[in-house]
Amino acid sequence: MSSALYDLPGPRARVRNQAFGVLAILCIVALFGFVGYRFWATGQFESPKWEWLLYKDLQLQLVAALGATLGAFLVAALLALAFGLLFAVARLSEHWWWRTPAFAIVELFRAIPLVVMIFFLFYAAPQAGINLGVFWSLVVSLTLYNGSVLAEIFRAGMQSVPRGQREAAYALGLRKNQVMRAVLLPQAIQAMLPTIVSQLVVLLKDTALGFLITYQELLNEARYLGSLTEFGRPIIPTALVIGAVYITLCTALSALAGYLERRSRRTGRALPIPDAPLVTAELAA
Repeated sequence: MSSALYDLPGPRARVRNQAFGVLAILCIVALFGFVGYRFWATGQFESPKWEWLLYKDLQLQLVAALGATLGAFLVAALLALAFGLLFAVARLSEHWWWRTPAFAIVELFRAIPLVVMIFFLFYAAPQAGINLGVFWSLVVSLTLYNGSVLAEIFRAGMQSVPRGQREAAYALGLRKNQVMRAVLLPQAIQAMLPTIVSQLVVLLKDTALGFLITYQELLNEARYLGSLTEFGRPIIPTALVIGAVYITLCTALSALAGYLERRSRRTGRALPIPDAPLVTAELAA
């Protein structure tokens, strides 16, 4: 079978692609080996630079920073998903007084850099009497930016559902909100799940920008730990530990999304949507 963009490779092309793949793997292994050697040569793996991990107080500080990162992520993720869903539905509205403002808001917050938004809410907004504090300045900025991106993801996913299903639901007498909840959203979310998870991973990593406004998250804690002179300023060991924590969090998030996707396929149903069972019952009636 062939794709619309390219034909499947023949025997020679497969051999060539395998050779390129092996060469790329060797280059990556060599790069990691060189980096590891430089770390070893400069004493980054010596025990004094890692002894800070043995101190209970520093461990508790690291756990607290992890909790602060997860707290900002969870609140911002929930708000961004709600924001994205709301404005995606508004952008698909037949009424221009909903569609036009939603379009303007989504495009505005997608265009503003996240760092600029964080600085504005934390430093400039208090001069206008709006003092959100460190936590909410970060969370609101993450919500507005990532929620605007998620709005476009939701909108594209709902528009990708075949038009005939929507028309069939209208023919059965369902109202527009019932069609949206019972027909469009369940199928759209299942199709959009990988993209949604990718954006949530971006949101999780963007919590590190809280470092710029002294939010006590992982990156801010890494800066503090890396400056401890009694351990020889373990900047690289601290960066490796913090990087491993972020990789673990992102991998766990991707694994959760994969589990939900496999579960929905195994049961033959889309992911649950609030009030969808009630609407489905009305459809069956």
